[in-house]
Amino acid sequence: MDALIWNIRSVNTQQAFEMLIKSHRKNHYEFIGLMELMQQARTLEKYRNRIGFAQVIANVSNKIWAFIDEVYEVTVMYNLVQQLTLRLYHSETHVEFVLILVYAKCDAIERIELWDSLYYMASDMTIPWLVGGDFNVIWDEEEKIGGLLVHLNEIDDFRHSINTCNLSDLGFKGSIFTWSNGRAEEDCIFKRLDRCVANAEFQQIFPGIEVQHLAKIGSDHSPMQLRCDIKKPPVKKPFRFLNFLVEHASFKEVVKQNWNADFSANPYVLFNHKLKKVKKALSGWSKSTYGDIFQKIASLEEVVIVHEAEFEANPTKQNRQRLQNVQAELIRYLALEEKYWKQKSGMS
Repeated sequence: MDALIWNIRSVNTQQAFEMLIKSHRKNHYEFIGLMELMQQARTLEKYRNRIGFAQVIANVSNKIWAFIDEVYEVTVMYNLVQQLTLRLYHSETHVEFVLILVYAKCDAIERIELWDSLYYMASDMTIPWLVGGDFNVIWDEEEKIGGLLVHLNEIDDFRHSINTCNLSDLGFKGSIFTWSNGRAEEDCIFKRLDRCVANAEFQQIFPGIEVQHLAKIGSDHSPMQLRCDIKKPPVKKPFRFLNFLVEHASFKEVVKQNWNADFSANPYVLFNHKLKKVKKALSGWSKSTYGDIFQKIASLEEVVIVHEAEFEANPTKQNRQRLQNVQAELIRYLALEEKYWKQKSGMS
């Protein structure tokens, strides 16, 4: 099972949407849970089509959207302001579990309603269940840097809710902090607001499940990627002409330099020779100019995570600028990838 849970902070943000599409195409998620989309409910079907899922459900406050693969039979159990609870039955493996997507209120008093609802469901829960999303509260003081003092009573309420529900944190790979205010030096704040918790039964049916905090692109929150299998490495493919190559300033010069032939022959042979010569030149030029865009994106994602860690450890203006520079480079390659997929699908 591969899945993504993310407080995307507006699905309409170009960088965030490109990141979402890229991740789904690469990993083929069985479900995606998004929070704080800042979109009207009438756009739900449009985004379902664009992302490529068979099913989509929004909660009553329109703050949580769940995109579900067609392999699942879905039953809505609870549709509340701060959470959406779905019962998922996998039609091929016959595995059944409960998925609860959370977008908690910022106010501690209002969050009590969420904690109470989880406790109420836990008393009646007889199958594996997973709870994931933005809880808007930290577990302990180690999960926060900067800002105002931590309110211990808020932490206690959260801990009591999770413990009484017999849920445990699934852990994570990557940075401990899933949210930052993006500021530098003494104004910076980092928190771990997003997490996935589950009961023992869920961890038994998905024993190898891992949660990875991905790079923050287009949102101030990290996407949480859930995986429990190993993907095969990508297969190398031969050179294919990509339309976005013509947008580069040196493209015409590469073609011009390699179009001339240094011998005489009939027009057909000459034309065929020129095409092969240009193709070979463009293949080498493309590799040196762009490289493998998929490998480049994977590499840049790792670099972004490293710079995020450096900024978290030492939030100077210089480290923030380095982080923003590599984020901009990743966004540029995500845009190129989007053009690649549009060309492959025949879209203009």
